[in-house]
Amino acid sequence: MTVARPERLISLDVFRGMTVAGMLLVNNPGTWTAIYAPLAHAPWHGWTPTDLIFPFFLFIVGITTELSLRARRARGDDDRAILRQILRRGALIFLFGFLLSGFPFFTWPPALPDASFFERVVHRIEHWRVLGVLQRIGLAYLCGGLLTWRTTLRQQIALLAVLLLGYWALMTLVPVPDTGVAGRFVLDKPDQLLSAWFDRTVLGTDHLWAGGRTWDPEGLLSTMPAVGTMLLGTFAGRWIARQELSLAERLCGLFAVGALLMMVGLMWHWVFPINKSLWTSSYVLFTAGMGAVALATCMWIIDVMQVRRWTFPFVVYGMNPMLAFLGSGLMARITSSIWSWETTAGTRISAQGFVFNTLYASWLPPREASFAFALSFVALWFLILRSAWTRGFVLKV
Repeated sequence: MTVARPERLISLDVFRGMTVAGMLLVNNPGTWTAIYAPLAHAPWHGWTPTDLIFPFFLFIVGITTELSLRARRARGDDDRAILRQILRRGALIFLFGFLLSGFPFFTWPPALPDASFFERVVHRIEHWRVLGVLQRIGLAYLCGGLLTWRTTLRQQIALLAVLLLGYWALMTLVPVPDTGVAGRFVLDKPDQLLSAWFDRTVLGTDHLWAGGRTWDPEGLLSTMPAVGTMLLGTFAGRWIARQELSLAERLCGLFAVGALLMMVGLMWHWVFPINKSLWTSSYVLFTAGMGAVALATCMWIIDVMQVRRWTFPFVVYGMNPMLAFLGSGLMARITSSIWSWETTAGTRISAQGFVFNTLYASWLPPREASFAFALSFVALWFLILRSAWTRGFVLKV
């Protein structure tokens, strides 16, 4: 008996690559004071194209996890080996994000101007952000992997419903302990919600996102519905893997379910607004639906119509997402904060600021200059990732 080889859908690599390239574009403007509105997050409720990038990536993690574990089971791996992979990979992703949050492991000048190096290290540890983007991906992967490890599809759908409805109930009906006010009355006040109280209580204000101080957009409680995004990705992966169905049938299913999820998410928005920082249940359904439609569109163009000449740059991005995330994050941290010097005017300028002012802001209007810098950053990382790709280097966890 012959075993059917799994399909290699270029569209999935392309979709992941587009997401990674979009992440680099929106995370690295020349200046945060002059950016186009679609390249910024929504101020609070609502969404922009930028708010789709993180859930798209988590949705893709769910798809690739399902396909990977399915392949391992087909090779004969037992449940214990699969469990070890889930635990190891989730822990490594979290660890990489945690270390990136603390880099360079001391507080750099000009903060604490008279402090010793030891005092800078201690200060950094005392203000080390515990959570973040990679940490959320690691936790969502770990929880999603464990929830799907030995459960049926029906049980997984029930677990998804519990996660999304449970989070909605917690965030809207339960009185916040320090105010006694139910969340539905203060959904427009980030620091007064149950998720913010939970993060402050468990992690402490010194270990939260510096931009919020009293709340964290990748906090503990809001990771609960993020697991739902990962689960929806595993459902999509299960559907894509059904080779007994034609590719056209699978495409129609992705389009139909994606449109339905978007509609339900928009309806839920009326009472539990779409909000990336809170990762609301409506946001989970809406962005997963959008992700399914976007992936189906890529599959139709690339795998059905065979229009592939434009895909190479995105394949390069999609093959090495961990290298792109960690490398670009370290580069941005070094050039925008750590690598700086004092000017003749007595002010400090970062390497990133010097390059931006000299090569872009000196002759372009502010927003165009900022956008041009971001495009250059994306192009630079394409060259780096292409070099890694030609050498066969992929940073895997």
